[in-house]
Amino acid sequence: MKHRCRSAAVVSLILVAVCAAVVFARRYRPPPVRASNAVGDATCLSCHREKASFEETAHRLTSQLPSRAAIEGSFSAGENVLQTANPQLHYRMDSMARGYYETAVSGRAPDTTSQTARIDIVTGVRKGQSYLYWQGDQLYQLPVSSWRGIGWINSPGYRDGVANFDRPIAPRCVECHATRLEPVADARRTNRYRLTSTMLGIGCETCHGAGRMHAARERSPLRVVPTAVLSSAIINPARFSRGQRLDACALCHAGLGTLKTPAFSFLPGQRLEQHLDLPMPTFGGTPDVHGNQLELLIRSRCFQKSQMTCATCHNVHETQRDVASLSGRCLSCHTVQSCGLYPERGNALVGRCVDCHMPLEPSNVIISSHNGQREQPLVRTHWIRVYPRTIGR
Repeated sequence: MKHRCRSAAVVSLILVAVCAAVVFARRYRPPPVRASNAVGDATCLSCHREKASFEETAHRLTSQLPSRAAIEGSFSAGENVLQTANPQLHYRMDSMARGYYETAVSGRAPDTTSQTARIDIVTGVRKGQSYLYWQGDQLYQLPVSSWRGIGWINSPGYRDGVANFDRPIAPRCVECHATRLEPVADARRTNRYRLTSTMLGIGCETCHGAGRMHAARERSPLRVVPTAVLSSAIINPARFSRGQRLDACALCHAGLGTLKTPAFSFLPGQRLEQHLDLPMPTFGGTPDVHGNQLELLIRSRCFQKSQMTCATCHNVHETQRDVASLSGRCLSCHTVQSCGLYPERGNALVGRCVDCHMPLEPSNVIISSHNGQREQPLVRTHWIRVYPRTIGR
């Protein structure tokens, strides 16, 4: 009798454990990415091969390890030197077997001194690049960047003619350029990180959550269980509400803001206001075109009169540089005939919507010096409206 009771108790405990596990699994949502729970893009793409184009996008390449292919600046003789406004200071960029380097050379030959730092991380891919280096576990920006169409140039905000290797890179900055770079708490320094936590570029798991549980599920017999019964253990932003979709993009495209919780702790699907304190949008002044895409978009009548989100026009899994193709998205709501210029130009307007209504404008926060001139990259505004200066183009 006692034996039967014990057996029944064991069975009951097993059933309770199984039921608890099922309930947990049904409700399970992947956490933010950590080194312990991430699988990396290669694992994701082993099943989702149709998303392979994501690896060439600006998101994925927004930070990467240095290589000749990754660094746009030239290391060829005669092209690897940046003169400055100070005749006693120039920079030299070198490619060696052991890595890539920036060197500040001060003074007049033969009495010169130099300071050298290795390029450890490449950031940026479209308009230009800046370079970061490690000093122990502290991350700093290098004084020379490379801009498309210009080449080597003083890094944005750096004083021309002064060698500066001391600009720290704070967690809020790398949160938008990496999948994971775990900060080390330090009351004196904001730029300390655990080097073993580094996951460069915006990877699949940035938007879909840590994938270890999902990969384990899909590689087990549980993969045949419907997700209505057992959680897929992954996030699908396509199922988000409009607000959740916008928040996921706003993490990096609605201004710098101030962190309320640690960097890299935000998980798409959560409300961004719990993680980041962003100024309330106002209609006075104009946000800069760099990093404020959502703040500009919400000023647009297209946004205010519809349920559009960033994904209405952007497919984050593909490179999208064809302005004519993007203009085609406009025609899902508008017609060419509705344009005021149609009587004059007719179908020649097809493919021109973006150039006319979202023109390239200079950034007022990314400013570098080059040959005594201020250089400002042109960034496409996301305030969709009529710009009179574009009408005659």
